[in-house]
Amino acid sequence: MLIAQITDTHIKLPGKLAYKKVDTAAMLERCVQELLALKPQPDLILLTGDLVDLGRPEEYDHLKSILAPLQQRIIAVPGNHDERNAMRDAFAHSGYLPAQRDSFLQFSIDNDYPLRIVGLDTLIPGQGGGELCAERLDWLDKTLGQKPDAPTLVIMHHPPFETGIGHMDKIGLKGREDFATIMARHSQVELILCGHLHRTIRADVGGRPALTCPSPAHQVALDIDPEAPSQFRMEPPGFMLHWWNDGRLISHTAFIGDYDGPYPFFDASGKLID
Repeated sequence: MLIAQITDTHIKLPGKLAYKKVDTAAMLERCVQELLALKPQPDLILLTGDLVDLGRPEEYDHLKSILAPLQQRIIAVPGNHDERNAMRDAFAHSGYLPAQRDSFLQFSIDNDYPLRIVGLDTLIPGQGGGELCAERLDWLDKTLGQKPDAPTLVIMHHPPFETGIGHMDKIGLKGREDFATIMARHSQVELILCGHLHRTIRADVGGRPALTCPSPAHQVALDIDPEAPSQFRMEPPGFMLHWWNDGRLISHTAFIGDYDGPYPFFDASGKLID
């Protein structure tokens, strides 16, 4: 099974730029073209939050129009820029989000794929930081406990660890210590996939691996400083591919853009080119 992960697309209304600089819609269109060119094609696409920029229904309509060429099923969790009910309405046709208005957008997809997929809602409306409160953590613990032998992928927006990038850690995840305790109890969790940081970052959480994914648009500036200013850079955009094969999950970062190559390592005779 091949899974594509896209995060932090920050789609605005048509014609609007994020931070008066970033054409997030055009950059997501480029990402979609990269995905369409992949061989083999992903079996599933995950969106790990900040799908749109201001949580407006019209932004979700714009997002869906950009994603429309993709034929794969798309599964999404909310980020701090999302709005629960507008997102619920936008993805209602997929059938995995809870239908009750104003409820947390948490779910488990149990029998459709070789991996069980558990989605978490870390959103605090109106705030940049996230939270896994007692209710959400209790749901997670019980949900994981129902299928202790099923290889599981947990997806969420806010990473459950400090990154060292000061301004982002200030809007990090509340409840991450209790989350780590739950992870330590559930060894069937193969990987925790996150967004929010617009960079690839790896950590261990309760003995389970956790990854953040780059954005197909702008990236948070890499500044390991507790007083790092809140800045972004137009570094190469990207997404991730997660390959479930023979009971193992292998993750790749894919960069979007036209780069020189590919070039051969060996000549026509099979000799290493010197």
